[in-house]
Amino acid sequence: MVVGVLRLTLYIHGATSLKDKRQVLRKVVDRLRSRFNVSVAEVGEQDIWQKAVVGITAVANDRSFVNEVLDKCVRDAGQIAEIVNREMEIETYSEMSQDWSHLAVKSPEDVE
Repeated sequence: MVVGVLRLTLYIHGATSLKDKRQVLRKVVDRLRSRFNVSVAEVGEQDIWQKAVVGITAVANDRSFVNEVLDKCVRDAGQIAEIVNREMEIETYSEMSQDWSHLAVKSPEDVE
């Protein structure tokens, strides 16, 4: 399993209110989610009108595919808002060795 995490700091030209910022962010989030099937969320600078930090994640079986998807996310986000900083990490996970069964949610029948 390959997990890619991308953090973009965006400068939103012309935003004079949080409403202006939200409109631009909604466009970025909706476009990336629909085109690339990634998870996207605002992760910082929520109260600054012209600045936003967006986190984007992608999961797949192939490292080059994850890298390509995140690169395309950068390109598309940059068409909507100016990217002033970009950080990307891609991690590969093999077999998960720990037994996670103890964390499973139990049904009411199991509890009684």
